[in-house]
Amino acid sequence: MAKVASEMAYRNYCVVFIIFALVIVQAVGYDTELYETKPCDSNACFDELHGSLGDCSCNVDTIDYFNNVKVFPRLQSLVRKDYFRFYKVNLKKECPFWADDSKCAMRYCHIKTCSKESVPGYENGYENDHLDETPVTKYTKEAQGNCGTDADHDHDLGYLNMTISAASQHEIAKWKAYDDALENFCGYDDKDVDAEYVDLLLNPERFTGYKGPSANRIWKSIYQENCFRPKPNPYSSFPFVMTSDLGNMCLEKRVFYRAISGLHTSINVHLCSKYLLFEKGAGFTTDGEWGPNLEEFQRRFDPSQTFGEGPNWLKNLYFVYLLEMRALAKAGPYLEKEEYYTGNPTEDEETRQAIHNLLSVIYSFPDHFNESSMFNGGSQAAKLKVEFREHFRNISRIMDCVGCDKCKLWGKLQTQGLGTALKILFSSKWNSPEPDPNQGKLPVRHKSHERLQRTEVVALFNAFSRLSESIRQLEQFRVMLRSLNEKPVFLTCAKGST
Repeated sequence: MAKVASEMAYRNYCVVFIIFALVIVQAVGYDTELYETKPCDSNACFDELHGSLGDCSCNVDTIDYFNNVKVFPRLQSLVRKDYFRFYKVNLKKECPFWADDSKCAMRYCHIKTCSKESVPGYENGYENDHLDETPVTKYTKEAQGNCGTDADHDHDLGYLNMTISAASQHEIAKWKAYDDALENFCGYDDKDVDAEYVDLLLNPERFTGYKGPSANRIWKSIYQENCFRPKPNPYSSFPFVMTSDLGNMCLEKRVFYRAISGLHTSINVHLCSKYLLFEKGAGFTTDGEWGPNLEEFQRRFDPSQTFGEGPNWLKNLYFVYLLEMRALAKAGPYLEKEEYYTGNPTEDEETRQAIHNLLSVIYSFPDHFNESSMFNGGSQAAKLKVEFREHFRNISRIMDCVGCDKCKLWGKLQTQGLGTALKILFSSKWNSPEPDPNQGKLPVRHKSHERLQRTEVVALFNAFSRLSESIRQLEQFRVMLRSLNEKPVFLTCAKGST
C-alpha cells in the first residue's frame, strides 16, 4: 500500500514538474515575432481600446474623431510640401553599443538619397536660415565693424580689442556644445560629413522584410536597458513592462515608458498596414506590392498573442500622440513665425498658411497633455530629469544599430521628432512664466534662445504625421475586422491559448 502511494506521489510530482516546465518554456520562448497561431477572437484587439487613457484627462474616442476628421487630412497635405519632404540624416554611423554587421540584403531595405543641389532652395541658403550666430564667429576679427570710419572716434581712447584667440574660441565652442547638450534629448548628425538628403516621399515607411535576431535586439535593448522598470524582468524574450506594474512607477517614469511603447506601436502599425504582400516581376525588375495585413496586425496586438498587453500598447499610441500634439501647441507661436524657406515664394506662403491652419485646429483640442505636473520636487526631480534625458539619448543612438537603411531612416526621424517634442515640453528654455491661460501656448520671447534646427522642425511634424496616420489606420483594421465578422468564418483557438 505504501509502495503504491509512493508511486502515485511520484507520478503526481512528475506531472506537476512537466506542467511547470511547459509554462516556463512558453514564457521564456515568447517573442513578438514568433507566434504563428491565429487569435481566438478577431475583435479582441479593439474590445478594450476605449475610454480613458490614464495619466491624462482625454479618452480614445475623442482622439479618434479629432485626428481622423480634423488633423490627419491637414497633416497629410502639409508633409508633402517641399520643406518637409527633404530630411538630412547620416545613415552611415557605426553602432556605438555592439558590433553588428547584420545588414538587410533585400532591395526594399535600401533608400534613394538625393543630391543637395536637388533640394529646393539649397543654393540660396536652405541650410543656413536656422543657424544661430555662435560666440566663436561673433567675436572674430572679421566679424567686427570698422570704427575707424567714424570721424568722432578716437582710436587710442576708444580702442577695445574684440577678437578672441583660437584657443579661447575652441573653449567657447565647447561651452555652447555643453549648454546645448543639457537641453537636447537627441544627438544631431545632419552636419556630419556623411549626412545626406533623403526625399521622404520616395522612401515611404513600410515593411521591408527586415526581421530576426538583429531587429529584435534593437527593441530588447531599448526596453531592457533604457526604459525605467518597476522591477527586474525575468523573461528576456518579453522585455515589456506589464501594465499592471506601471502603477508602481512614478509619473515621469511611466510617461517615458508609455511614450517609447507608443512609438514602437506606431511603427508596428505602419508595418502591418503597408506589409509586403507579395513580390511581382523577376530579376532586377522585381517589385513588391504592399497593403494591409490583418493577420499580422492581430498577431502583434491581439491579447491572446501578447499576454493581454496588445490593447494597452495601442493605448500608448494615443498617449504619445497627445504628448507630441501638446509640444506643437506649446511651441505654436514660435512655429507660426518660421519662414519655411525653400526658394519658392508661392510654396513657402502655402506652407505657412498650412502651418497656421493646422495649429489653429490643434489649439482647439480640449484635453492637452499637462507636462507641468512633471519634474516637480527639487533636487530629486532634477536628477530624474537628467536620467530621463540620458535614457532617451541612448535610444536615439541605438537607432544607428538598425541594419535596414529604410528602417533606420524612419526610426531616426521618429525618434528625433519625439526627442524634439520632449525638448519643447521639458527644456527650461521653452518654459514661460506667462503662458496663454486659454491655450497654454508659449509666447514668442527671444527667438534666438528657442530656435529649433531645420531638421528638428522637419522631424517634429513628420513624426506627428506618422502617429496621426497610425491612428487613422486603426480605423481601417476595425473595418476589416467587421467585414470578417460578417462572414460565416470561425477561428479555431490554438491549443493552450486564452
